[in-house]
Amino acid sequence: MTALIPDWTGDTEALRAEQEALARQVVLRDSFVRPLRTVAGFDVGFEDDGVTTRAAAVLLDADSLAVLDRQVARLPTRMPYVPGLLSFRELPALLAALALLPTAPDLALIDGQGIAHPRRLGVAAHFGVISGLPSIGVAKSVLVGESRMALHDMRGAFTPLRDGREQIGWLLRSKRGCLPLVVSPGHRVAMASAPELVMRFTTAYRLPEPTRLADRLASRRAPDADSDD
Repeated sequence: MTALIPDWTGDTEALRAEQEALARQVVLRDSFVRPLRTVAGFDVGFEDDGVTTRAAAVLLDADSLAVLDRQVARLPTRMPYVPGLLSFRELPALLAALALLPTAPDLALIDGQGIAHPRRLGVAAHFGVISGLPSIGVAKSVLVGESRMALHDMRGAFTPLRDGREQIGWLLRSKRGCLPLVVSPGHRVAMASAPELVMRFTTAYRLPEPTRLADRLASRRAPDADSDD
């Protein structure tokens, strides 16, 4: 799958054109196994002052949220950080981590944007199209768009995130007193289903369990360093 990711040549216009082409392949309807049996969280960190990309994948039972497997993939960082092109930087390591899991998940939650992206291809959408897996982006901040409606400070409350007239995701209050998450479908998940699915896997923390555990593994945080999640 990594062969489908262009090499870094410095041609940012070519990568933007690639994003636009891939965005047309995104499927925004529910097309996943029911009932869900497994879910996985994915996140990326960096080592050696950014020289090495470290991607974490955590596979969980969809009902009990018991951890079934954890994997970390380390690859040489293939390109510098370029705003709007983050998925080309992170995706090779994410796909390598996916390949290390004993089985592909029924649903992938990615720490990052789905279609809530200027060209509708954040890392979760890019991951979904390349891997073929149903995916949802769960980001900690807004990249593009705005909400025109107030968001109640109630667990599970959500309000549309729009870019102009187009809805590109949701602001989701996953925990009272915390900033909302930006939830947007990545691939093979309908817009209406995304916040409900994320809340299904959210327990006492701000982040849903799959990406919370992947974030902790990718960032190499201590097991007790969860108070800010």
